[in-house]
Amino acid sequence: MSIEPSSRRISAPDIRARKGGNPIVSLTSYHAHTAALLDKHCDLILVGDSLGMVMHGLESTIPVTLDMMILQGKAVMRGSSRALVVVDMPFGSYEASREQAFGSAARIMKETGCGAIKLEGGRRMADTIAFLVERGIPVMAHVGLTPQSINALGGFRTQGRDPSDWEPIEQDARAVAQAGAFAVVLEAIAEPLAAKITRDIPIPTIGIGASAACDGQVLVLEDMLGLSPRVPKFVKRYSDLGPAIDRAVAAYAAEVRARSFPAADNVYEMKPRRAKAP
Repeated sequence: MSIEPSSRRISAPDIRARKGGNPIVSLTSYHAHTAALLDKHCDLILVGDSLGMVMHGLESTIPVTLDMMILQGKAVMRGSSRALVVVDMPFGSYEASREQAFGSAARIMKETGCGAIKLEGGRRMADTIAFLVERGIPVMAHVGLTPQSINALGGFRTQGRDPSDWEPIEQDARAVAQAGAFAVVLEAIAEPLAAKITRDIPIPTIGIGASAACDGQVLVLEDMLGLSPRVPKFVKRYSDLGPAIDRAVAAYAAEVRARSFPAADNVYEMKPRRAKAP
């Protein structure tokens, strides 16, 4: 006899059903403690390969490995209980063949327990997306600026600022929708094009540097909290935690050097001695 859980996570089909409805809220997370904070506010938590830059100081997402994604995916799953957790497929883990993609995706889902994976690419990845979806793996697609392709793109460049460039990007979005992706990230796409794609395809669009007309939005958590030294134009800083952390660490260091920390309230005292019986 199976036992129904008292509550369940948001699923990929739930997100798919939000097309044209209430906007989908998403942020990145790589840790259990930040996942716990995000879980009550976000519909979707993305374990992004941006962890390579945010956590490890890498210059791009290219060096990120499957093991790195799985390790942080496990942490985010432990810290959350409500939001759909989507784990990025890192560069080199899915491009060679459909079979390679399935092996990598299956390993991510089995070892982390996440609800979906994300991969970059439009038309060129449509056959792979269909292959994965047919085998029970929910896929979020990613078109426009695809960070894993920056060496081919020539850097982090906004896409679709000239109407003559629109058609290939629109074709990419249509292709991933037709292949069975449950949603698609539109990154660094000129606003009119992002709005048009959102109107034209039947799956939710999640914007990052795209348009408020998208069906949802995602940002890198550290960017919007003011922890990243440099951020793209599309990021809004909702807090400025970097200077606050700097002040806190400076105050701690000063007190340690002055021997004022730990103070009496921060140390353990000896247990009082019991009087000996006469």
